[in-house]
Amino acid sequence: MIVRVKKLSPHAVLPHRATPEAAGADLHACLEEPVTIQPGETVKIGTGLAIETPPGYAAFLYGRSGLGVKHGIAPANCVGVCDADYRGEVIIGLHNHSPEAFTIQPGDRIAQVVIAPVLCAVFEETGTLSPTQRGEGGFGSTGIAQK
Repeated sequence: MIVRVKKLSPHAVLPHRATPEAAGADLHACLEEPVTIQPGETVKIGTGLAIETPPGYAAFLYGRSGLGVKHGIAPANCVGVCDADYRGEVIIGLHNHSPEAFTIQPGDRIAQVVIAPVLCAVFEETGTLSPTQRGEGGFGSTGIAQK
């Protein structure tokens, strides 16, 4: 699949997969200067890219495990979604979950994008839902009790 990408800045880096079998392609910070994220703070970091996701697909923006596990830096909304009709800049909201400030340098890999199919459901109101074994059992209702 070919996904068209427009550079909005000459410093932008096209998404690329680190290995042939990688599901996600790295997204880089397109910054003029470093940005420091204080503990508990959320900042928006631009990629300098706009993408043309094909109809029937979405671009899902995930965190990078190294940033999250080693430094506590993760997407503020857990997973970002760029719809197929969005043509603006891909911006990553990063949140610092750690007790220490962390600095994003220009060109740093800050997230990864995965292009995946999306089923566009039509939602229909009803007064009843079909029964299941689980029913209305909520959080933890399918787990096995420990003794």
